[in-house]
Amino acid sequence: MTKLRIVLAEDHKMIREALRMLVNAQADMEVIGEADDGLAAIALVETQQPDVVVMDVSMPQLNGLKATETLKQLHPDVKILVLTRHTDRGYVEQLLRSGAQGYVLKQSASEELVRAVRRVAAGQIYVDPGVTEQLVNSVVGSRRARDSHARRNLTKREEDVLRLVAWGLLTKEIAARLDISMKTVETHKANAMRKLGMSSRIDVVRYALFQGWLQES
Repeated sequence: MTKLRIVLAEDHKMIREALRMLVNAQADMEVIGEADDGLAAIALVETQQPDVVVMDVSMPQLNGLKATETLKQLHPDVKILVLTRHTDRGYVEQLLRSGAQGYVLKQSASEELVRAVRRVAAGQIYVDPGVTEQLVNSVVGSRRARDSHARRNLTKREEDVLRLVAWGLLTKEIAARLDISMKTVETHKANAMRKLGMSSRIDVVRYALFQGWLQES
């Protein structure tokens, strides 16, 4: 079995040691490197090329947000799973905008982290259930009726494309799965987002949470 290669970026030694024990206890993953600040995490990814980085937010030298933004610019394919205690909706959205594929709360059960690592490694978006309700609430209210109406106006193909975008698949991956061209994927995506009044990736994630799509993936 080829194991998932994991880098841990966490400045608290005791937490890092606990994370290492948890990850290495899984048959399908292993820790290949550890960093205690954002700059060290970036350097470690450069040399080790992991599948997933478990990234703490509050670190010295360079915080998790800036480190995530930098890593996604340098290594677009690396998957980043943010680990934090923050449940604020704005904070979650900011990190997802930075390019993180997942968001897990430190106060959640250990099984949540393991599940998140596997989902993120598979190219999917993962949001801790502890913050899902807050993200869902951001599309409820004045937008609810409009979104419901707009969804009825989506074509089946537009909805299929949007669902896969929410899951974190790239344009070429969506094209291969649906057996259509990448240009057609982009057209369906643009049309769906226009109909739903979306302007960013986080809008798609919020809508997918509201529709229950992420739980299906």
